[in-house]
Amino acid sequence: MIQLRDKSSSKKDILQTALELKQGLPGTKSIFIVNDHVDIARLVDADGVHLGQSDLPLSAARKLLGKDKIIGVSCLSLKQALEAQKQGADYLGVGPVFSTDTKPESAALGLGKLKALKNKIKIPIFAIGGINETNILEVLSLGVHGIAISSAICRAPDKVTATRRFFNIVNS
Repeated sequence: MIQLRDKSSSKKDILQTALELKQGLPGTKSIFIVNDHVDIARLVDADGVHLGQSDLPLSAARKLLGKDKIIGVSCLSLKQALEAQKQGADYLGVGPVFSTDTKPESAALGLGKLKALKNKIKIPIFAIGGINETNILEVLSLGVHGIAISSAICRAPDKVTATRRFFNIVNS
């Protein structure tokens, strides 16, 4: 799954990036998700959108995108996770599990809270926040559906090598 997450560019630039990414995906098995911007996801015919707690409500996004598109929701607590599941989210991004520069305002949940939340939710959970090579196996051992990695790849000197290392860890 590829998620276009850009918190600083203009919507015009995000749309351009989304179009470029979408053009490069035919023939791959990649699922393309746009973060935050339902309008851009719809314009580029992305596979879905990922919504934060302050983005468009899930019900409105579903009306705009239709029932066949994927909608994920970021959750920081069990209460938010249960509500998103009830409203029809297809998956949850839960975290940050660990401290992370991409969400400095959010306190880390920790592995214990992630495990407790996972045991009460029926839809797929992707663990997010502060996941790196030293803690990835602990996170995966909890039985989450997947993980999201940003800083550990984006800040690596060689992003391709870093991505391959994570890919190999997940697939081993």
